[in-house]
Amino acid sequence: MAAITGPEIERLIQLLSKLPGLGPRSARRAVLQLIQKKETLLSPLAQAMADAVEKACICSTCGNADTQDPCTICRDRTRDPLTICVVEDVGDLWALERAGAHKGRYHVLGGVLSALDGVGPDDLNIGALIERVTKDSVKEVILAMNATVDGQTTAHYITDRLEGLDVSISRLAHGVPVGGELDYLDDGTLAAAMKSRRPF
Repeated sequence: MAAITGPEIERLIQLLSKLPGLGPRSARRAVLQLIQKKETLLSPLAQAMADAVEKACICSTCGNADTQDPCTICRDRTRDPLTICVVEDVGDLWALERAGAHKGRYHVLGGVLSALDGVGPDDLNIGALIERVTKDSVKEVILAMNATVDGQTTAHYITDRLEGLDVSISRLAHGVPVGGELDYLDDGTLAAAMKSRRPF
């Protein structure tokens, strides 16, 4: 098929089509919209992306994505430092924040244990979690793993690692559907699941 646009536009379409939820057709429509509104959309987007490239980083404390280290959440003195909510990835942290469901700190694992994918305990941020719980005298760890087999396996592993420490362990209520992922749930479901958490 012959190219219908210049290489710069084709490259933009190809890059956008690699984003979750965007295929080649959606990317093409998005690029067309950006070009048609070059001054109000494309230029500001390009500047915002350049700023993000320069400033975006991962928090060395919790693993959140931000433009400062420690991140905005870790710096917030109004949050309960004795409660840590453990999530699989940054998308899950952001989902809980959107719902306003948690007023403590977070810890991002960076994935889940998965024998099929070759992901073991050393590939995740579990050691740093144990260190935080011990060093900061954390009183409660909330396991907010996705309701998948790998998520629950990871939750059990963390529970075993925390055994013997003076910390309460809870998990989200089963209002989160089996096989569901936090990032796709509505705010009300997330808030209700957080409020009705129970010991693990």
